[in-house]
Amino acid sequence: MDLAAELRKNVRGDVEFDAASRALMTMDASNYRRVPVGVVAPRDADDVAAALAVCRAHDTPIVARGAGTSIAGQATGTGVVLDFTRYMNRILSLDPHAGSAVVQPGVILDTLRDAASVHGLTFGPDPSTHSRCTLGGMIGNNSCGAHSVAWGTTADNVQHLDVLTADGTPARLAPGGEGVPAALREPVTALVARELARLRTGFPELPRRISGYALDALLPENGENWARAHCGSEGTLALLTEARVTLVQTPAARVLAVLGYPDETAAAEAASALLTHGPLTVEGMANDLVGPSARASLPRGGAWLFVEVGGSDEAAARSAAEQLCTAAASDGTTDHALIVEPAAQRALWRIREDASGTGTRLADGSEAWPGWEDCAVPPARLGAYLRDFRALLTEYGLRGLPYGHFGDGCIHVRIDFDLMNDQGIAVFREFSTELAKTVVAHGGSLSGEHGDGQARAELLPTMYGPELVRVFGEFKDLWDPANMLNPGILARPHRLDENLRFEVLPRTPPETVFAYPHDGGDFSAAVRRCVGVAKCRNTSAGANVMCPSFRVTGEEQHSTRGRARLLHEMLAGDVVKDGWQSDEVDEALDLCLSCKGCRSDCPVGVDMATYKAEFLHQRYRGRVRPAAHYAMGRLPLWLRLTDVLRAAPLLNLLARTPLAAVAKRLGGIAPERDIPEVAPRSFVRRWRGRRDRREHGDGQRVVLWPDTFTNHLSPEAGEAAVEVFHDAGLRIAVPPKPVCCGLTYVTTGQLDLARATLTHTLDVMEPAIRAGLPVAVLEPPCAAALRTDLPELLPDDPRAARLAGLVRTFAETLESCAPDWQPPRLDRPVAGQNHCHQHAVLGDRADRELRERAGLTGQLSAGCCGLAGNFGFEKGHYEVSAACAEDTLLPAVRAAGPGTELLADGYSCRTQLQQLAGLRSRHLAEVLAEGLRAAREKAATDPRANSADSTDPFDPLDAADDTEGADATERHRGEGEG
Repeated sequence: MDLAAELRKNVRGDVEFDAASRALMTMDASNYRRVPVGVVAPRDADDVAAALAVCRAHDTPIVARGAGTSIAGQATGTGVVLDFTRYMNRILSLDPHAGSAVVQPGVILDTLRDAASVHGLTFGPDPSTHSRCTLGGMIGNNSCGAHSVAWGTTADNVQHLDVLTADGTPARLAPGGEGVPAALREPVTALVARELARLRTGFPELPRRISGYALDALLPENGENWARAHCGSEGTLALLTEARVTLVQTPAARVLAVLGYPDETAAAEAASALLTHGPLTVEGMANDLVGPSARASLPRGGAWLFVEVGGSDEAAARSAAEQLCTAAASDGTTDHALIVEPAAQRALWRIREDASGTGTRLADGSEAWPGWEDCAVPPARLGAYLRDFRALLTEYGLRGLPYGHFGDGCIHVRIDFDLMNDQGIAVFREFSTELAKTVVAHGGSLSGEHGDGQARAELLPTMYGPELVRVFGEFKDLWDPANMLNPGILARPHRLDENLRFEVLPRTPPETVFAYPHDGGDFSAAVRRCVGVAKCRNTSAGANVMCPSFRVTGEEQHSTRGRARLLHEMLAGDVVKDGWQSDEVDEALDLCLSCKGCRSDCPVGVDMATYKAEFLHQRYRGRVRPAAHYAMGRLPLWLRLTDVLRAAPLLNLLARTPLAAVAKRLGGIAPERDIPEVAPRSFVRRWRGRRDRREHGDGQRVVLWPDTFTNHLSPEAGEAAVEVFHDAGLRIAVPPKPVCCGLTYVTTGQLDLARATLTHTLDVMEPAIRAGLPVAVLEPPCAAALRTDLPELLPDDPRAARLAGLVRTFAETLESCAPDWQPPRLDRPVAGQNHCHQHAVLGDRADRELRERAGLTGQLSAGCCGLAGNFGFEKGHYEVSAACAEDTLLPAVRAAGPGTELLADGYSCRTQLQQLAGLRSRHLAEVLAEGLRAAREKAATDPRANSADSTDPFDPLDAADDTEGADATERHRGEGEG
């Protein structure tokens, strides 16, 4: 029986040997790639034992994997990957009185912290990946995090571990070793006794010494702590099935002191002195890692220390923080700030936590990579080490952005190694060798947090000497004599320049339609943006938009990272073999909502919506497409034709008959969906029929964009915007011919049609572009498409970038064109949806400020509504679409109190609320217009009268006549409104 068949026979969990499952596990968050033979998701410890037995019989290695965020390559392997996140992810018990919890290895750290927080407790170590990293992975790497100055490393917070050794023997690892089988305990004890002198003198004394095996934990004077010795062994000694961990008391209040310093070295030299004040954190970063907007929220300086101080209440925490700031001022601070509000603290911590991703792109767009991500030196030596580190970078012509745990002497950095050619790889190797010597010269550890993996294990003799490294090998062999568990890691490691994930990628950029301006025009470089830190696996409700389908399914292939991995393997071609015709990639992208949440929420700006559009274009080039691409992808054309033929009443009638089911089946539309009603008269026809269409004040002239959804499906939003803009004194023009942002063509990958449509749009809009007129777009995804897709699809047409720069949302139009206008005071709470494209591309600051001025209080849901244009209407997507709405939006609107105004500027969001919850929501323009009418009625005054201006470049008299027929529609095929 072959390996896969025997695993399926003996394991109750999932056994996956298909190309997609293997491709998803080829990489972690490191520079390395190894292709496994299969993936097993065990359901319990018995499954782990069964998988171990089968793999042992087939002489197949095993790699234990949690969230796959390891940055040194230790979560990749060529054998069977055990994925503990799928089923073995439970908290088995939590004892608040004892301050402990028993967990399975796949438990997400934040899940444990949330459960413990009810009792005022937490798990102390908190790496920046806390929203997705697993306890098993933290134990394997001996992870630390920002609070290690107060609560230590993972090893400091583990009581006992239940493991299975390579031969399947269960063992409980704890101080004293009573739960360790004699067959293992006795030879290990003998090894420790024989090497007492080396073990007592060979390990540097510093808080972040993670490198190598922690054999010194087995010394008699250290309590023969087998659990601690296992921490940091990176899955090479045994397989973890259960752990009892310590929970610590959290302070009742916290204050964040942000200390400014002239430069990075000054901050590093000051950090260790702050430890005497008992801070919870001492984190550092320099201004080269902080963008201008974030820098504006920080005190004056060229580098900063983030120092968190706790207290029994806010006053006590503030007092302690003020004392710390006073002491720090004598050590050279340039400025400081105390952050008390929790929301403001979280905003600053996000800057620090996202650095592992943002550091992968330097200011000029150059790529930077891990490899020397977390060296650590004694805290008092940190300033001197950083000077030498910067000098070494300069010597090799390299750049990096250091940051990290300054209070523990641990530095994170991504370096712009060129890992795509032999010369750059040679520099990577030589620099790594020299840096290892520099770290050791300062009394440091090659790894200060994330483990050695393949990135540093080869250099362990530089730190420990060959004799102690030989002892490490003997220790590994006593546990795993057949070298079955994660071979090539720690003991007898692979070379640091082997198995690089870039070597399989094409050296010539593939031909694409999008320009990928931020990636040098190279689609493979765009895909390389994903470094695997897996922020897209965060499932905390309301934390971000990314990634809706993963939040619903929990499946790696439906995360942004999973899709990027499959695209990487598509380009590599040895696992996913069919290129643009790959069914594996198509299946993964099928549940991508094109919400663009990753464009903003991913620390490195992966834009999966664009990659999906590119893939669909290439896949269906010259081929018959799915029916939904014709039915909904070409929606602007069909709605334009409906308006020309005055067919809306007939279509609305037919949508309520049995014929609707036939139409949905033919059009690839989900049978569960109602067909939205088409407006009998489009907004543009209404506009042309208005007597006041050329009445205006003396304010700014503004082009009101007639997008498909406003024009044909929700003209009342356009009418309301006109009313508000007129009240604000704005002079409104509407394009004289059909224009379109191409959104539906882009989301269905019909990029040739999108480019033709956008080219026509630029021709129509050329007078407005020349005049520099602001373009008000009411529909957020249409505004986002004009801002981003337009210039990236037509990079050689200068009009594209100029039009993109003129686009304004409804609120931005009022802010920039009528800054003194006051909205009606409505004074009511709001709930509803902030459109995902607004979150990702446009931003909602102007909207929030406008709502505040109107007295509309409360927050809109920040997730994705789940409809996402055509996605939620496509056959096979209904359940996922509805589940996305249940993630954040629907619970929020159900919890809204009486009198709450439901807002949703996106037509899709309004449709989702109507179809799933029977709730009517409105565009902000509609709510404000209603308020203006009420105010006018109350004041019993006439509307403002304005004089005409014949210089309007979009004179409505030049507009196409209402009677333009189907032949004209054919001429403008693909030129509909959108």
